[in-house]
Amino acid sequence: MKVVASLKQAKLRHRDCQIVKRRGRIYVICKTAPRFKCVQGRPEPQRKNKG
Repeated sequence: MKVVASLKQAKLRHRDCQIVKRRGRIYVICKTAPRFKCVQGRPEPQRKNKG
């Protein structure tokens, strides 16, 4: 799955692409052409407490 900065161009890749928001991230899914899958928004890094 590709991480992209802008979903506008990602949505226009194929006519069947859909934008879905899950768990605070935005995904572009395409059932007919799965190579166009992408995601915007990375997870927050987990901080380890020392001590």
